[in-house]
Amino acid sequence: MTTQIWVDADACPAVIRDILFRVATRARVEVTFVANQWIRTPASPLIRALQVTGGYDAADDAIAERAGTGDLVVTQDIPLAARVLARGAQAVTPRGERFDPDTIAERLSMRTFMDELRGAGVQTGGPAPLHARDRQAFASRLDQWVAARS
Repeated sequence: MTTQIWVDADACPAVIRDILFRVATRARVEVTFVANQWIRTPASPLIRALQVTGGYDAADDAIAERAGTGDLVVTQDIPLAARVLARGAQAVTPRGERFDPDTIAERLSMRTFMDELRGAGVQTGGPAPLHARDRQAFASRLDQWVAARS
């Protein structure tokens, strides 16, 4: 069984998709972009787009059902990260932050707390813009995963 990369593509920045396109070709690894909308991908037997229909979490559900031991999942979604970690996959954000099985419960709790604050009308702000250092951190984390699977 070969490992592959699964991408929660609905919110994945274009610059991160471009990095993933290049690594698929360079490292000969399959990359699947899963989204509720159609995602344009280069013509390659290693790169595919999977458009799912359904509700808000349909793409997350599709990834969680398919990701397995040794796979890498690229997502900003903490609950999805928790689900794939439980299946033996690794998870990383588009900023290169690794989700860790030892700290995922804490991250889920913080996410729930922030959701409650937003539900009460507290302005919590959104994520900071993606910077060059974030792209570099992501590319570095991706290279580490590729090297570990060789």
